[in-house]
Amino acid sequence: MDPNVALFLTIAGIVLLLILFLWLVPLGLWFNALLNGVHVSLVQLILMRWRRVPPGIIVNALITGTKAGIKLNRDQLEAHFLAGGHVVPVVNALISADKANIGLDFKAATAIDLAGRNILEAIQTSVIPKVIDTPPVAAVAKDGIQLIAKARVTVRTNIKQLVGGAGEETIVARVGEGIVSAIGSAASHKSVLENPDSISKLVLSKGLDSGTAFEILSIDIADVDVGKNIGAILQMDQANADKNIAQAKAEERRAMAVANEQEMKAKAQEARAKVILAEAEVPLALAEAFRTGNFGVMDYYKLENLKADTNMRDAIGKPKTSPKKDEEIK
Repeated sequence: MDPNVALFLTIAGIVLLLILFLWLVPLGLWFNALLNGVHVSLVQLILMRWRRVPPGIIVNALITGTKAGIKLNRDQLEAHFLAGGHVVPVVNALISADKANIGLDFKAATAIDLAGRNILEAIQTSVIPKVIDTPPVAAVAKDGIQLIAKARVTVRTNIKQLVGGAGEETIVARVGEGIVSAIGSAASHKSVLENPDSISKLVLSKGLDSGTAFEILSIDIADVDVGKNIGAILQMDQANADKNIAQAKAEERRAMAVANEQEMKAKAQEARAKVILAEAEVPLALAEAFRTGNFGVMDYYKLENLKADTNMRDAIGKPKTSPKKDEEIK
């Protein structure tokens, strides 16, 4: 083998071994921790690699906590990382809580973080209250006028209720329910417009923050608008419904009357048909009477004279009318 090639391969192997050694044994990280007063052995840093824990995250967290005067345990940080937690936000939250004189220990902080809460944001909200704007809430006063209110809720994080406590959605829902109840119990919409703070007082008195991860500091009514006259709309709808019912009943009665009239006409036509049939049998009866000798010629003349006399009397008894009146009557 060429001596130059052998020398090159030897140098390359040494470089690779040096890189592998520095990766397995992070001397720079160990030296940085030593300078900042954090005592972590090289063996522990190597074992972190084998435990699939990034040594940089754990060492930097220990350095940050030590500089802030907070005692942290390396094993606890590793256990929290392996459990799926976020080490850096937890340490930062512990530092923020300590500076703000908020009682928060490592166990509670990790529990909040593993519960899915943003622990650092929760600490910041506990120090600086957060404002939640509720969507427009529509409610109807006793006089039937609709009011649409918007509220601004100022809340502060309740550290003890972060695990298992309800979130912002529950606060918004409860405040909306309180606004509806407050407006609905008002005798007039004018009283609400004159004193919108009455809504805030009533909502605050109900303790809507119980069982939530927040503490309500104040509820301010940002805007109140007048909506529809719901009472008048309901009365109009009721009147229209009553009118439709009355029209339906009247149509039913009319249909019954028409049916009864048609039935009476049918019965009258049937009766007239029977009379016509009976009258049609009269000539046959007269002919039969002539043949059998029960009815003579003189009897026939008397019958015709009687009919003529009856027709004359009917004509005399009818009132005389002019042609115009006859046309009007027709």
